[in-house]
Amino acid sequence: MAYSAKYTPRPFTDVFTSDTDINRRECTRKVPMKVLILGLGRTGTASMRAAMKQLGYVDTYHMMNCSIENPPDALMWMDALTAKYDGVGKKFTREDWDQLLGNAQAVCDWPSIAFAKELIEAYPEAKVVLTNRDVHTWHASTMKTVYWRVTDPELRWLSHFDWAASMYQPMLQKFFDTFFKGDFPNKGKEVFLEHYEEVRSLVPKDRLLEYKVTEGWEPLCEFLGEPVPKDSPFPNVNDNSDFVTRSRRRNRNQMYNCLLRYAFNTSAAVLSGLAVYHGAVYLDLVDAKSSFSPATIASLFRGSS
Repeated sequence: MAYSAKYTPRPFTDVFTSDTDINRRECTRKVPMKVLILGLGRTGTASMRAAMKQLGYVDTYHMMNCSIENPPDALMWMDALTAKYDGVGKKFTREDWDQLLGNAQAVCDWPSIAFAKELIEAYPEAKVVLTNRDVHTWHASTMKTVYWRVTDPELRWLSHFDWAASMYQPMLQKFFDTFFKGDFPNKGKEVFLEHYEEVRSLVPKDRLLEYKVTEGWEPLCEFLGEPVPKDSPFPNVNDNSDFVTRSRRRNRNQMYNCLLRYAFNTSAAVLSGLAVYHGAVYLDLVDAKSSFSPATIASLFRGSS
């Protein structure tokens, strides 16, 4: 069974997080896909997302879309990952990508970069931006942030109980196990370099911009054919400093969701049990009719309370 077929609605007790609940398998493309940003995560992709929004692009799909915004997206990403790396299920076509990414005019970050070739083939009209940085500083940054999240024991525990984490954590783990060959600490840099060479080989030079976010607006806007924003510096969304703090805060909020759901389900079970018990007592009284005096009936209910 496809992972996306296992979709379940968000529990109404999830009040400590503000996730949306959209089943992408029911979606279609709403806006044209214009830009594929295929540099690895931690190469300025969060800044690129903010920059593309400032340039007027309708959403730039980012890992945050499925990690903290719409967790059911992770189910479709699992479908895509298992089809590509395990040969299980149908490999994604443009129709599938339009379902998953149909509300976005650009896409960046992981897990989408695992499908660079597939996205380039699905959207041959889209321009490609290859965000880059020094491989050594990239690896150090990822070890302290996203790889830490992959190995976070709290997130792994939550995946057994929390609605959002049960979809996101397995997908994140699957992505790192497959794209980074099961050994990010030792093979991450190798995969990084291989990925960039692959993208360069797949995209004609007139459709490709190799870019570092430290270069600012000019080269990006020239490539995209957009005017340079006046009196507005290029966004600098550097979340290294509080990545772990934010992740732990989300863990806590998801734990609160789990506790509230448990409390509600427990209370509902108790109330249901009491209702069944009192219903049985009432039926016994109806059957007995005159067998009990009013005093006996009253004492029976007092004893059950």
